[in-house]
Amino acid sequence: MSGAHIDWKLHGVKVIPGDQLDVNTPQTPGMNRAAAITLARTGAQKLWAGTVHIYPNAKTGAHHHGPLESVIYIVKGRARMRWGEKLEFVAEAGPGDFIFVPPYVPHQEINASTSETLECVLVRSDNEAVAINLEIEPVEKPETVLWIDPVHRAPS
Repeated sequence: MSGAHIDWKLHGVKVIPGDQLDVNTPQTPGMNRAAAITLARTGAQKLWAGTVHIYPNAKTGAHHHGPLESVIYIVKGRARMRWGEKLEFVAEAGPGDFIFVPPYVPHQEINASTSETLECVLVRSDNEAVAINLEIEPVEKPETVLWIDPVHRAPS
């Protein structure tokens, strides 16, 4: 915007109080999503951010988020993620861990605790609030998948 004056007061930083999130966003059974950063609320063009709460011993329905990438940051509790065509894979994450969900991956979030609410921060790669709920008959015993890359090796 060369030469143009920008009103940074109106078009600068936005602070969204945690007690003023918008629950009028696509929901999946078993969780409560609340939007903080959206096009309508902040003018965000390239991302969506909010919170997710899953009650003790609860799980969501299977779903995916279309072409969007998602990042889940675990604030409190223990998350058990299942994914795949039959939710045949499983991994767990705790406070301070990040979970990456690629586009179109069928997945299900499970609160692994029977007593503590799972609290997460969620960020997606577009300002759309896409949640496509699926009817999946999951396998009985999913395969555990450990995080392994060139730096992090599988335990012996």
